[in-house]
Amino acid sequence: MSLIILFLSVIAGIGIVYTLRPNAKFTQLLLSFSGAYLLAITVTNLLPEVFQHAEKNVGLFIILGLLIQLIMDYFSKGAEHGHIHSHDNGKLPTFLFISLCLHAFMEGVPINDHQHQELLWAIIVHKIPITIVLGSFLVHSKRPLVQCLSLLLIFSLMSPLGSLIGSNVPLALIYKTEITAIIIGVFLHISTIIIFESSENHKFNIVKFIAIILGFGVALII
Repeated sequence: MSLIILFLSVIAGIGIVYTLRPNAKFTQLLLSFSGAYLLAITVTNLLPEVFQHAEKNVGLFIILGLLIQLIMDYFSKGAEHGHIHSHDNGKLPTFLFISLCLHAFMEGVPINDHQHQELLWAIIVHKIPITIVLGSFLVHSKRPLVQCLSLLLIFSLMSPLGSLIGSNVPLALIYKTEITAIIIGVFLHISTIIIFESSENHKFNIVKFIAIILGFGVALII
């Protein structure tokens, strides 16, 4: 079931792009909500869990996750937190797409049908706006529709593939706590960047603030 939900979260994002054609302001508000939700789930659920089950040095793996995301940011240009800039006349850079796929793959590794349901929903909430950002970029690019949909389909399969490997490969099962700690580091980086990056002209944005509060509130209620 987790595999299907992960896949459908990207399909939902694609559907929003091709039917509603959301503008940048709507997408940024959705990102703010998802960043707050992701941060709340990470702090209230994932962090206590890994420190409870880890023998020692779990903090090192969280730091490793932060460093990994910093490296991926270099190639993705911040696409994981909503920034995709056109290059070469609107073409999608190869390393950017590969980085997004690697990020999606890593997110799926700790997830299965019996554990980490809070992580599953955090990833879904995060993945929909990221798909909207990627899909919107592709819509305005010069690529044919079939090629755009093919790239989005590949992206949609990454998290389910990660979950499948994480649930069946013995090495991934042995080091599941450490892997989850790395994902926590990735999430801490992404969510804090989304929430704390400066608004336009460094002005307080009340609508964005409300979206963040809603994200925190929904995560704590659920």
